[in-house]
Amino acid sequence: MDKEMYCHEKEAPIGVFDSGVGGLTVVREIMKQIPNEQIIYFGDTARVPYGSKSRETIVRYSKEIVHFLQTQGVKAIVIACNTASAFALDEVEREWDIPMIGVVKPGAKAAVRATRNGRIGVIGTEGTIHSKIYSQYMEELQKGIQVLGKACPLFVPLVEEGLLEDPVTDEIAVRYLSELIDRDIDTLILGCTHYPLIATAIGRVMGEKVLLVNPAYETARELKQLLECQGLLRENPPGLGKNRHQFFVSDAAEKFKRIANSILPYGILSANAMNMEQY
Repeated sequence: MDKEMYCHEKEAPIGVFDSGVGGLTVVREIMKQIPNEQIIYFGDTARVPYGSKSRETIVRYSKEIVHFLQTQGVKAIVIACNTASAFALDEVEREWDIPMIGVVKPGAKAAVRATRNGRIGVIGTEGTIHSKIYSQYMEELQKGIQVLGKACPLFVPLVEEGLLEDPVTDEIAVRYLSELIDRDIDTLILGCTHYPLIATAIGRVMGEKVLLVNPAYETARELKQLLECQGLLRENPPGLGKNRHQFFVSDAAEKFKRIANSILPYGILSANAMNMEQY
């Protein structure tokens, strides 16, 4: 690869996608940890939630979105959705020659490092929990780990509706998490990128003795390492006047923009609606 092409690839954006607004927790961490990078984000707001859909459907959606991100010239892709990471990452990695990471493995590694008693809880969508991908991977990392999974399907719509600090969210958290409290877990993986947005409510229910693991933070760390290893880490920020980050959705652009502006460290000006059927 000649030097000009090499530099051009380093200056290309990173693609990030999720079923909706949850992946913005990963974007927020990327902005903090590797601030020179440009991001192109896609939130599949027309088809959220992913957690109740079949593996075949999630793979099809993921392929459409990866195709779209490739048309935008991205240099790497982050699947910022636990369900899509569980069901589609291996398949899209085989199909496209571009660096990709999901959010499951970084979160699992962090939980195994953090646990003191070897009892780890995982909360996520029905798809993520039923796939058992977290327990399989953590048992590979450390024999004897005990993993307790709990599907929390209502958390995603609560976040998508912006009910981050609301009595109904607290009530649902108590209903979902009460069975984990008595199981002596000392670590809880927030196994959906929507869940860090209601971490305060989850933490109130679980108590101070349970460490919450946010895979978004760990994923940004792993992305930085991947870009360094591939020689793709951007050395300088984009020039003034250039569009720093771009946001695309499949529906409800104004609602997405409002929620995004409450999550990200600085406001976004617009979100562009895309028809994914063409991809």
